[in-house]
Amino acid sequence: MNGYLLASGLTATVVSAIHIVAGHVDPVRPLLASSMADVPKRTLHAVWHMVSVDLVATASTLLVVAWWQPAGSELVAVLTAVRYAGYSVVFVVIAVRVPVRAPLLRLPQWLLLAPVAILAGLGGS
Repeated sequence: MNGYLLASGLTATVVSAIHIVAGHVDPVRPLLASSMADVPKRTLHAVWHMVSVDLVATASTLLVVAWWQPAGSELVAVLTAVRYAGYSVVFVVIAVRVPVRAPLLRLPQWLLLAPVAILAGLGGS
C-alpha cells in the first residue's frame, strides 16, 4: 500500500464531501435563487455537479491506486497532483483579485486542494 496515495485519497474524499455539502449551501443555492438568465445559471449548476463527479472519481481512483498499486499508479498520482495543483492555483489567482481583506481566506478552497496535490505528488515519486 502507498501511504501517501492513501492519505491523498482520504483527503480527496473529505474535499468531495465538503464540496457537495457546503458547496450546495453556499454557492449553489444563491446561484439558483439569483436573477441570472436561465442558460448561464443552469450551465454553472451543471458545472458544479461536474466538479462533484470529478472530485468523487478522483478520491475513488486515489484510494484504489493506493491500495492495489496497479501498473501506472505513479502516472495516475502525478497527473492527479498536477490537476489539483492547477485547481489550487486557479483559486489563489482568483482570490487575490477579490478586493476584500484576507482574500485567500475568503476563498479557502485552495487550502483543501493543495494537500491532495502534495500527497499525490509524493505518492507518485
